[in-house]
Amino acid sequence: MSSLEALEIAKQKGLDLVEISPTAKPPVLKIMDFGKFQYQKSRELRQNKAKQKKFDIKGIRIGMRTDDHDLNFKKDQAEKFLKKGNKVKIEIILRGREKAHQDLGRKNLEDFLKSIEASNKIEQELKRFPGGFNVIIAPN
Repeated sequence: MSSLEALEIAKQKGLDLVEISPTAKPPVLKIMDFGKFQYQKSRELRQNKAKQKKFDIKGIRIGMRTDDHDLNFKKDQAEKFLKKGNKVKIEIILRGREKAHQDLGRKNLEDFLKSIEASNKIEQELKRFPGGFNVIIAPN
């Protein structure tokens, strides 16, 4: 039917004539309540947004001379974060002359990663930054 006829029918019913596919030959039009259509679209978008899983990145910092008890506490914290579904960024901070022993800092961070018992995967590989090294792990 022609768009003029459809427009008249829409006016008689108190509805709107909405162009669904303007590029099609002939263009596809639909008689509907446009306000209700917009509301349903926005509601659908909100529901999809609510269903998305959001990740927080929790941070844990260790040093070269961090004691065993403190490392165990931080390991427990990392496991707790992973069990809650958060990603964990683990940093080892090198200060002063510690920067001359980067191999020891890297080894300490790798040992700390091995000590974490919660199932995880490395999301961002061990990476150097000006103050030391960092790595991001995520739960499996």
